[in-house]
Amino acid sequence: MLPSALDGRGRAIVIGAGLGGLASAMRLGAKGWQVTVVDRLDRPGGRGSSITQGGHRFDLGPTIVTVPQGLRELWATCGRDFDRDVTLVPMDPYYKILWEDGSSFTARSGDAAMEVEVARLSPGDLPGFRKFLKDAEARYWFGFEDLGRRSMHKLVDLIKVLPKFAMMRADRSVYAHAARRVKDERLRFALSFHPLFIGGDPFHVTSMYALVSHLERAFGVHYAMGGVQAIAEAMSRVVKDQGGRVVQDAEVDEILVAKGRASGVRLADGRVLAADVVVSNADPGTTYTRLMRNQPVKRWTAPKLMRSRWSMSLFVWYFGTKGTKGMWPEVGHHSIVVGPRYREHIREIFQTGKLSEDMSLYVHRPSVTDPSVAPEGDDTFYVLSPVPHLGHKDPVDWTAMEETYRLKMLKILEDRLLPGLTGRVTESLVFTPDTFRDRYLSPHGAGFSLEPRILQSAWFRPHNVSEELPGLYLAGAGTHPGAGVPGVIGTAEVLATLVPDAPVRAAAPLRMAAE
Repeated sequence: MLPSALDGRGRAIVIGAGLGGLASAMRLGAKGWQVTVVDRLDRPGGRGSSITQGGHRFDLGPTIVTVPQGLRELWATCGRDFDRDVTLVPMDPYYKILWEDGSSFTARSGDAAMEVEVARLSPGDLPGFRKFLKDAEARYWFGFEDLGRRSMHKLVDLIKVLPKFAMMRADRSVYAHAARRVKDERLRFALSFHPLFIGGDPFHVTSMYALVSHLERAFGVHYAMGGVQAIAEAMSRVVKDQGGRVVQDAEVDEILVAKGRASGVRLADGRVLAADVVVSNADPGTTYTRLMRNQPVKRWTAPKLMRSRWSMSLFVWYFGTKGTKGMWPEVGHHSIVVGPRYREHIREIFQTGKLSEDMSLYVHRPSVTDPSVAPEGDDTFYVLSPVPHLGHKDPVDWTAMEETYRLKMLKILEDRLLPGLTGRVTESLVFTPDTFRDRYLSPHGAGFSLEPRILQSAWFRPHNVSEELPGLYLAGAGTHPGAGVPGVIGTAEVLATLVPDAPVRAAAPLRMAAE
């Protein structure tokens, strides 16, 4: 029988080794806590991990870094240098958007290059484009650098900022705001589609998310050599160097309570690990309905969570191709293939839950930047299509639809981006909403937890310090400030302002697994 940790003094448990969980572990380690991260997968990173198959490394989730200073600050807090542990490569171009009529827009580094692209599509929209960038910068300073870097768990904090929300028209959607600045529908798309990368409907999420355009403009778009998996592994090494542990292939079954506060966790194999502090990087829906199933919950009850609006899910096809290094020279690291019915398609994904006949695709080709992802002369691809989550009435039966949908995706790729693809595909792996539900324990198979609408953001989102249980804290996409790599790294920064320094350093690391 393996030993358990029954004395929680100075110890912290982090449930989940996603980027938010690992960042939380690093920050707690810097505050003197003896940290143990417990994760049910076989490697760190959560949705940012990878799978290697047939010589191809498939990055499963996020593919880019847009705010590298957030990672550098995290490392510095731990007395480390991020750039010694991870190599970031700046992208230029950032991505290319392709419409069905054959037109395109290439997002590039630098204002001059971007204005050339805008003028090429719609020269009359240049003044409005410049205004939009000013709007985006103002929202960045307020939404990202102010609200996004402090806890919003007190209602009074929300009340104080309501006048500024009103002044910035946070009630208006990001698409509606773009539409007030530019007339060309293609430019409206290019300025407003970004919320899809954090699970939001551009026609309904707050215009505060226009700040993403400023993130790209000010800090660029970067790729981590080795993928986001390399960042996760570097984070894991920092935690271990701090004296903590990252334990894979071990699942937390329940958060334990003693004397009215979190006291540790019970693992699926029955072991009990005691702690003064418990951080859940699991989805808040999973945390409150599953991990706290034997405790009273007042705000985040199962009925309330069922009524909440969840982000869309994803259909992702990961595949390798043989001998294609010199093929498709116009296809770079990131491409976005837009379907013919953008507004209607988004409505079907988020509102009706209907699986559309058409699709829009995000295509990731990391092998043009990072040769380690594929065998010599070959390519590795990741193609993502937003689809409805499983919580809608009459959800999609993905067991029946998976191959049909993949073949539709293949045809679109053949017709619009990668001619001759069919005969080149070697390795193949598909994630459906069922995978997100079962692999990541994501409610309804949602790709990004709760949708970031205005009434599901800031104070309205599950708090970083639990409203339900003292000693419990939350990190990751489902809590403040939200999803995306900068968001989940930010949840750990906020959490660290709420957790006190360790009262006493634990005498020895927690012993786990056969040691």
